[in-house]
Amino acid sequence: MIPFVKAHACGNDFLIIEEALAGRRHAELARKLCSRNTSVGADGIEFLEHRVGGEFFLRLFNADGSEAELSGNGTRCVAAWLAKSEGLKEVALGTHGGVRTCRVIEAADPNYLIESEMGVPRVMPRTIVVDGLGNVAGAMVNVGNPHFVILVDTEDFSVQGQAWQEVGGRISTSPLFPHGTNVEFVRVISSGEIAFRIFERGCGPTTSSGTGTCASSAAAMVLAGVDRSLTALAEGGAQRTVWPANDQVMQLTGPAEIVCVGEVFGL
Repeated sequence: MIPFVKAHACGNDFLIIEEALAGRRHAELARKLCSRNTSVGADGIEFLEHRVGGEFFLRLFNADGSEAELSGNGTRCVAAWLAKSEGLKEVALGTHGGVRTCRVIEAADPNYLIESEMGVPRVMPRTIVVDGLGNVAGAMVNVGNPHFVILVDTEDFSVQGQAWQEVGGRISTSPLFPHGTNVEFVRVISSGEIAFRIFERGCGPTTSSGTGTCASSAAAMVLAGVDRSLTALAEGGAQRTVWPANDQVMQLTGPAEIVCVGEVFGL
């Protein structure tokens, strides 16, 4: 039996499992345990390693078994669990996308409001060619993991009459991105608010994404000139981003909820 924690951030859900229990079965465990019909179900697994000296490191595996650099929402879920289990109000979590420091702003167990330092976004305006659409303007954004962000003005987030889910699937696996990419579709509501949809690499459409929130916000700030402090609305709820300047760290604030603790049969 494998002990696990399940948590979610705006509906973007993760299992948290101790790294020592994974052996070399990370991908297999992710594919099995993230299945929503035959197991616990989640968008991914955060494997949590307790290192010598009190440091923590996370390895994120998506539901399809692929490994990603990091997840903003997944990192926040782990921070919430460490706040609950170890009483930590501030924690630095190492990831393959860099260290992310999380601070608990409010705690009403099992619900937590957490501010995370998300690194310095890199925004590169780019027009790409998409099968069935032709030229699509947007921006490649790196926030520790890759994103392609498209600004839209449609209520349903469609692009040239095609559903965002279909377009996202094509871009995410396009040869233009050999390692895949997350894809966001962003509509500017006002100078201080955006709405967006997410097609996540290795998972598909999700209700929320922490790094997607940051990438969407950064792209809207650079391409559309919106405020440097934004409310970003995804299907799972709102998060808050603050990016004082292009060369400074972006702050992300959002909720995380501990859903349950349990045990599950492994492989």
